Amino acid sequence: MSYATEPQGWASQPLLERESEVLAIHRAVDELCGTPDSSQPSRRGGVLTFAGSAGIGKTSLLTEARRHAAERHCTVLFARGGEQERQVPFHVMRQLIQPAFAAMTEDERRDVLGTWYGIVAPALGLTAAPEGLTAPDPQGVRDGLDWVVTHLTVRSAPVVLVLDDAHWADAESLAWLTAFAARAEELAMLIMVACRPDEIPADAGSLRALIKRQGTRPHELAPLTTSAVARIVRDALGDNADDVFCRECWAITGGNPFEVVELAMKGRDRGLKPHQDSIPQLRDLASAVKGSGLIDRLEQLGTSTVRLAWAAAVLGTAVPISIVGGVAALGEAQAADAIAQLRDARILTVLTSLRRQEVVEFFHPLIATAVYRSIPPGVRVAMHGMAAQALVDDGFGAAAAARHLLEMHPEGDPWVVQQLRQAARDSFSAGAPDAARRYLARALREPPDAEYRAEVLFELGSANLLHDPATTINQLRAALEEPKADQELREAITYRLAQAMAHTGQLAEAAGLLSDEAKLATSSRTRLRMQAEQFKWNSVRMDEANSPARSRLLAQFAKRLTGRGVPERHILGLRAWDAAMRGEPAATALEYAEQALDGGMNWTDQDFGFEVPAVVAVTLMYCDQPGRAEELFNAGIMEFESKGWRGAHLSFVYTLLGYVRFRRGRLAEAEDFVRNGLQIAERVGHDIPAQWYAVGTLIETLLARGSTEEALRVAHAYKLAEGFPQAVVYPDPQAVWGKLLLAQGRIDEAKQHLSAAGKRLDLRGTRNPSWSPWQLDLALAQIAKEPEQARATAAEAVARARVFGTSSAIGHALRVSAATVDASRATGLLQEAVNHLEQSPAACELAHALIDHGTALHTIGDPHRAAQQLYRGMEAASACGANGLVSRARSQLASAGLRPRRLHASEQDTLTLAEHAAATRASVGLDNAAIAAELRTDAQAVSELLSAVFTKLGTDRLGLRRALEG
Repeated sequence: MSYATEPQGWASQPLLERESEVLAIHRAVDELCGTPDSSQPSRRGGVLTFAGSAGIGKTSLLTEARRHAAERHCTVLFARGGEQERQVPFHVMRQLIQPAFAAMTEDERRDVLGTWYGIVAPALGLTAAPEGLTAPDPQGVRDGLDWVVTHLTVRSAPVVLVLDDAHWADAESLAWLTAFAARAEELAMLIMVACRPDEIPADAGSLRALIKRQGTRPHELAPLTTSAVARIVRDALGDNADDVFCRECWAITGGNPFEVVELAMKGRDRGLKPHQDSIPQLRDLASAVKGSGLIDRLEQLGTSTVRLAWAAAVLGTAVPISIVGGVAALGEAQAADAIAQLRDARILTVLTSLRRQEVVEFFHPLIATAVYRSIPPGVRVAMHGMAAQALVDDGFGAAAAARHLLEMHPEGDPWVVQQLRQAARDSFSAGAPDAARRYLARALREPPDAEYRAEVLFELGSANLLHDPATTINQLRAALEEPKADQELREAITYRLAQAMAHTGQLAEAAGLLSDEAKLATSSRTRLRMQAEQFKWNSVRMDEANSPARSRLLAQFAKRLTGRGVPERHILGLRAWDAAMRGEPAATALEYAEQALDGGMNWTDQDFGFEVPAVVAVTLMYCDQPGRAEELFNAGIMEFESKGWRGAHLSFVYTLLGYVRFRRGRLAEAEDFVRNGLQIAERVGHDIPAQWYAVGTLIETLLARGSTEEALRVAHAYKLAEGFPQAVVYPDPQAVWGKLLLAQGRIDEAKQHLSAAGKRLDLRGTRNPSWSPWQLDLALAQIAKEPEQARATAAEAVARARVFGTSSAIGHALRVSAATVDASRATGLLQEAVNHLEQSPAACELAHALIDHGTALHTIGDPHRAAQQLYRGMEAASACGANGLVSRARSQLASAGLRPRRLHASEQDTLTLAEHAAATRASVGLDNAAIAAELRTDAQAVSELLSAVFTKLGTDRLGLRRALEG
């Protein structure tokens, strides 16, 4: 659809008794434009809203706003909501944006929109929706629209965005505008909105929020007084209009400007004398201005003219005259005559569209509403059907026809089902899943032929997945029961149904469904794929009856696979993840992770999901390969953003990328990433898995930074302790809560929660202290009252860490174990911890161990070595952003009588010449002694150089060659 370039034109009358509103408009526009004599004018944007009943003069005010804005050389973006177009997604956005692109070629549009083209162009009607590609999510489209409007605003500033009849705006456009309005002031954009507050739909909360933004009230337009009405009457009928006649005009119209002007114009057309004795005729004329009187006047114009008015009311705005005439079943000449009569009667006007076609539009929305409601129901339904056919035949597409198809009675018409399904696909591609659901639900009621019913149910269930997974389950179950579903469709239904069950916490049911369907499958590849899906959903079940048995079965499966297809690679990835969780040797987990990655993994495959690529990346992180994990997560972010997936998927990846930075000791960066992930999750919804991950990771990061009070505030804000999720989340929420309690000194509560978390994880076979260091935190909690038990708990954690075998896990466990013994024994454990951590990328954990080691050395009377370790630890902690550790190191140095030296910052990711020389030699297998000999230094210096290398590159010795080559 293209949209009219000129506004409706009934309101050429002067604006009476609107001085304060006009002043507010002029002030807002002038503030937007800034001081004319300044070289760089200071611009100030904002939101201005007007509210009032139909005909009260809102459109006239916005017309004045557009005039004044154009006079001040502003770029004006204009749109109007339509009563018949409320269910057309992005109807308003297309009116706002299409004029800016109307004169461009396709290549120019692609150049301007850049990487956002594929995401926003279908929503804006600039290109047809692509077939078969992954659709963007609504948040991705809103972000794209943000970029487009921001780009236009910066390029064409100052910009005034005007939305009339906002109560009829489509939900997708309103959702965008409400969120974007917060940026109006900073962007120097002025947004003006007018609506009828009594006609705002119940589900249009976003519009109410926009109108009452920041606690401000809209400008509420009052009816005209008798003096203003008298002026309008005398301007139309002559200065000799007497006071009684003018007052009667006011009484009849209630001071409604539209009705006053229409009544005065009708009086002038009829030659009415504006005197008291003409009041009976005046009342007769008034009845013809609106309602049944208007319809009576329309019917007097003849049958053909009535049909054309009906067709215009059914088709709505910006439809070419040729289509309107066709739906009215009129020839070209008849249609022209009818339009001429309707123009003379001030019912219709003719405008020019962006395509330079003539289109008809009603003189005022009140007239359009009255005409539409006057159409006999049976005729109205038939005309909607004719409108749908005409729009499809004229090339406007199924999406334009869909709103008309919604108004038709179900008749089992295959063409209707076909068009609705196509409209749903187009809506998905445009990021409007709500519209897709409406169209598919209506297609199901048509109903479709039996052979297509399962397909429609599948499409509808898939459309509801993120919005209403419970309904999805019912629809997909029904699809699975359809006898005409072929094997390929049945498999697709099964995977999507299992996904829906998993999203609603029915993980056991999801796994059971896959198991049952696998028994019915005739293809070995299908059975393998279903087995992969079973493993995936069972791996995140907290209530899994026999997790070790599932792990054994997974291990047996993985041994036989080579990774030649996506299902095999997913099973190998799940095996890598399971090995890491269970604390098997890191080499085993890495081997399977490498096999899973060989051949690539797609983050945006809707059939397979993004969960397995994510857990493979996290496995690399736990195995001291965080640099490679970051590479995978960055690839995921690029895939999600390129496809317009900017909701829960993107939240997960940002959070997990933050978790990787946390594990590397880059705490400030970690906090930024996790807060970004949490912000995205909150835009999607509350109490969703993406939020659980973000909250736990944020609390861990804040504790590492020494911000215990802020961590507690986050925990309370998100009700962390009021019920832990029944799915596997990392870091484990209950263990995080126990750690937070420990940081507050609430020892007994901490022990209770840490013990409960440990018991639950042990039952699942999750024994890796790198995955969840609950044992280490529990040992710290036990020291004061149960020192023997603390030593035993820490010793078991050390043993588990040694089995897993990564330097970071062993070093962390040894550091905590040292806290459970006396200072002389602690010194040896801490030296070993430092030695291990220097071979890992865990910079913050190394800083912690160094400070602990320095403290222990000071206690046993070795001030020189103590100072060395404390200085190293303080600098490392400062580089990590661990402010609490820095303060502790300073205190220890001060208590030893040493002055803390000034901390210096270094480039985090760039290796020095000495570091590069040591790294190059280590990557080809030389040990520290051999490297020291070649570099003519000592082994300790080499250890410190390589420690910096591992921190900067995000790897351990095993992954060093790859990191250097990358």
